[in-house]
Amino acid sequence: MIRLKDRTRKKSEVAGVEVGIDPGSQHTGLAVFTHQGGQRRGRFSVQLTHRGGQIRKRMGQRATYRRGRRSRDLRYRAPRFNNRTRTPGWLPPSLYHRVVTTTSWVDRLARWSPVRAIHLERVAFDVHALTAGRPLEGVEYQHGTLHGYEVREYLLAKWNHACAYRGATNTALNIDHIHPRSAGGSNRVSNLALACIGCNETKNNHPVGEFLKNKPARLKTVLAQAKAPLRDAAAAQSTRWALWRELDQRFPVHVASGGRTKYNRTRNHLAKSHTVDALAVGKLDTITQTVSTVLTAGCTGRGSHARTRADRHGFPRLRLPRTKQVHGFHTGDLVRAVVPTGKKNGTYTGRVAVRTTGSFNITTAEGPVQGINHRYVRLLQRSDGYAYTTRKEDGVSFPA
Repeated sequence: MIRLKDRTRKKSEVAGVEVGIDPGSQHTGLAVFTHQGGQRRGRFSVQLTHRGGQIRKRMGQRATYRRGRRSRDLRYRAPRFNNRTRTPGWLPPSLYHRVVTTTSWVDRLARWSPVRAIHLERVAFDVHALTAGRPLEGVEYQHGTLHGYEVREYLLAKWNHACAYRGATNTALNIDHIHPRSAGGSNRVSNLALACIGCNETKNNHPVGEFLKNKPARLKTVLAQAKAPLRDAAAAQSTRWALWRELDQRFPVHVASGGRTKYNRTRNHLAKSHTVDALAVGKLDTITQTVSTVLTAGCTGRGSHARTRADRHGFPRLRLPRTKQVHGFHTGDLVRAVVPTGKKNGTYTGRVAVRTTGSFNITTAEGPVQGINHRYVRLLQRSDGYAYTTRKEDGVSFPA
């Protein structure tokens, strides 16, 4: 042990790091960085791959099995609807999974290094600025650095990066007033759409009904989509707010919008990725360094609580063992098997699926390998509910 005698408690304090979070429906980016004088230096990045879609599919299958059993003449309890109360702030399991995994990783990062602040992208768009009674005429939006970013990001997501009038993609898109300003149309976001250059020039200041008079189906779609809110972002928005409430109990949290994140990333000439967006969340001047390698953690779960497997009608067809550990291994452990002889001789590294017979299956990068005896298997890492890989960062790395 080395003891430093020339240090005092105040001089030995670590400045700490900050964490940026870019929540998403399928992936969430986390970036650990230092922030001094408006400059950020990326230190570590993690991309979480959620399994909310798998959870939603399993919940749907379970509900289908229950409905099917109730509709048959079986000895099964009648449906009850008076016991389905939900607590305030309740989220479906598929959405709550995203909140839990993100907060657990933030806690893990806090154990590795002192986290002094969290920067969270709480909303993809500044909805208040877009839909509230006041128009987009504030100093920050009209004359400031964020002018137009919130509106463009909202419209790109709402119209699926395509021309509203003919569905063209992979082309330059302009913002068009559905009802022309010259005919009394407003600047509200509900009156804005994306149009390719050709449609924008042809439509000019004509009413949308006159411009699409020969395309009644397209006219109906445009008018309906213009009035409808961005429904696809509702689930993600709920997750962002629930995540903010969870993190705000643990750390000082600074929130920002997706428009500001894009502005920071664009003016620092960085490519788009979840981890780069996490590094660009919030107020900053410049990003002086990004990481070159990103840790990707895919949520795999910790197995199933089910004791049986169901057939296509929902009836049990086989029973599963109560003990999940076989010869010291669990399903999902990272292992390496060295088979010296036989038809399957070779070295295999990957995730193991245990069997009570002692003949395991190993999923490698080249594919699954079945029938590996447990005697040849060696443990590399216990399963913790994640599958880890690394990838190169898509953003531009700056010299240290």
